[in-house]
Amino acid sequence: MPRITLLLLTGILLSFCSCRSDFDTVASTGDLAFSKDTVYLDTVFTNLSSSTYTLKVYNRSKNDITIPVIKFNKGLNSKYRMSVDGAQGNQGKMFENVTLLAKDSLYIFIETTVESSNTTPTEFLNTDQIEFDSGANLQKVELVTLVQDAVLLYPNRNADGTTETLPIGDEKISGFYLDKNDPIHGDELHFTNKKAYVIYGYAAVPEGETVTFDPGARVYFHANSGLIVSKNSSLHINGTKSTTDKLESEVIFSSDRQQPDFAYIPGQWGTVWLQNGSTNNTIQNLTLKNATVGLLIDGNNGTTVSLKNTQIYNCTHYGIQGKNAFIEGENIVVNYTGQASLACTYGGNYKFTHSTFNNNWSSPEQLAVYISNYSNSTTPETKDLTGATFNNCIIYGSYSNEMLLSKKSEAAFIYQFNNCLIKSNKNKEADYLFETDPIHYNAIILNKDPKFFNPNINNFNINNSSPAFAKGNSAYLIQLDILGISRTLPPDLGAYQNMPFPKTK
Repeated sequence: MPRITLLLLTGILLSFCSCRSDFDTVASTGDLAFSKDTVYLDTVFTNLSSSTYTLKVYNRSKNDITIPVIKFNKGLNSKYRMSVDGAQGNQGKMFENVTLLAKDSLYIFIETTVESSNTTPTEFLNTDQIEFDSGANLQKVELVTLVQDAVLLYPNRNADGTTETLPIGDEKISGFYLDKNDPIHGDELHFTNKKAYVIYGYAAVPEGETVTFDPGARVYFHANSGLIVSKNSSLHINGTKSTTDKLESEVIFSSDRQQPDFAYIPGQWGTVWLQNGSTNNTIQNLTLKNATVGLLIDGNNGTTVSLKNTQIYNCTHYGIQGKNAFIEGENIVVNYTGQASLACTYGGNYKFTHSTFNNNWSSPEQLAVYISNYSNSTTPETKDLTGATFNNCIIYGSYSNEMLLSKKSEAAFIYQFNNCLIKSNKNKEADYLFETDPIHYNAIILNKDPKFFNPNINNFNINNSSPAFAKGNSAYLIQLDILGISRTLPPDLGAYQNMPFPKTK
């Protein structure tokens, strides 16, 4: 094609495009529509950026419009920042002459970070408004964020630019040792209820030290983080009974993602790892959620880990995993785990009374209780299971079999279930003769629905219509249930004393 012809065609095309009406805009008239009137940015911690929240803005008119200004009410001093369809504007605070085509929409992405120097109470509301246009055409969308003051604990950066690590066998992981004389935080081995704590990486208790958690302590773990209790060191979680649904006196371990969408998502952080040789560990009134493994109790030094009034939910692998451990638990509730809610593996000694082990994970491979006397390594090694005793417990879940006993003859395998409700499809196999083996089973209720209030939201209350009602043995009585309510006689099975279910709308 001759060059003159090509230039002529190009000119005609440009002239045609320049006449298209969708490149001509009119001023906004205050008729924008929004996907929401108020954007709630759920709880954030001081000095940490929030998640990103979305607001959609619609132009429902037939005209392409120009919005003269989009800005925060507090201007450049706002604690919020935004981008408009990917543009950053003036410091993420102000945008001028934003075009929005007819019958089209744009996205605004909103974040916030609040410095601790700007906080006084432990919790307060951070608010602002996004303003569209001005004068008679002014439209607003409210922004609300609950800000919680927090102590941030994280690995230090070394002089060579690398980040502090912890030795785990031949490996190194991102982590640090808690310091009882830290120049910034003071005693990092004492977690109080004055502020929330947010942990990055693994926080480890130095050998010979004890980490203590006061009633009401709140600890939030970032991805790939957790707590390690080293050899000859101890963990003392001292939660107490709460009187409201806020669990004000419980100790809570959870993910630092506080949006409601993340409330039931497993695997958001690592684990609480009681390493082989840790000693005199006590846990009471703890609620732990959304980990990979809730409690990893690895070996023992002859002392028993005491668990009381503890709830563990939504873990990718195990709620409690004992490996040749000594554990005694009272009023324990575990639910929704990818492999087993309770795994007593590689031998050890275990005793659980008035506990509820349920598993509603959506896989037929999951279990509520798994017990073995060997490891699952390439070359399995056995250890004596000197006892696995369950009294007045419920072992249940969403599939036909929720308990597995896996043993090798090279080591002892001693177990007993007394007054328990068990869901199992193995009742004709040698280790599961629930009705004809009094050495291992006494007063077993088999495959009866305990009629929990709502397992999907981890509510395992029962009422007097449950098969677990008044079926416990008073010889194993724990006087108060997990909520601190006195048990009647004969006691109910599981962690909860029966009560009428709340009315639902």
